[in-house]
Amino acid sequence: MASFESSSRYAASIRRMHWTIFVLVLLAYVFINLFEQFPKGSATRVNVLAAHYTAGLAVLLLVLPRLLLRLRNGRPAILPPPPRWTELLGNITQVALYLFLLVQPILGIITLQIGGKPVTLFGWTLLPSFVDLPNRVLSHQWEDIHGTVGTIFYYVIGLHILASIWHHFGRRDNTLKRML
Repeated sequence: MASFESSSRYAASIRRMHWTIFVLVLLAYVFINLFEQFPKGSATRVNVLAAHYTAGLAVLLLVLPRLLLRLRNGRPAILPPPPRWTELLGNITQVALYLFLLVQPILGIITLQIGGKPVTLFGWTLLPSFVDLPNRVLSHQWEDIHGTVGTIFYYVIGLHILASIWHHFGRRDNTLKRML
């Protein structure tokens, strides 16, 4: 039974990374949405934004090891096998999610760097500013791009979640179980 279970699920390391990154992305979204609830200049607002930065940096630091684990360990088969078109959509969505997990934190870092701002958390500098002449206008433009990409990925993440629910309850295959 153990060999069947291990071959029908992703490796434990991949499952842990998946759910850790899920929580970090969720926290990044929660923090950025809470940010506007606090008065400008308040310590709470600054720390909520710093927590958003920290969650984003953590995602960036984990996404490449997760991708390498995934490439090394492969992907367990979906049973019963889905139609080819759903596999193709799943692959496209997975590539989009990996790109998002890589590009979105980088866009955030670029935004801060152009603005001459370090990444800090509770007064500790996690990533210093390397820009001597900040450009607030350009930084705001990058911030808009970062925000737009984040909004688009609300929908891609939602699609990913809905697809896993559809596979579990609609198709009754093992897609979701592979990641649990």
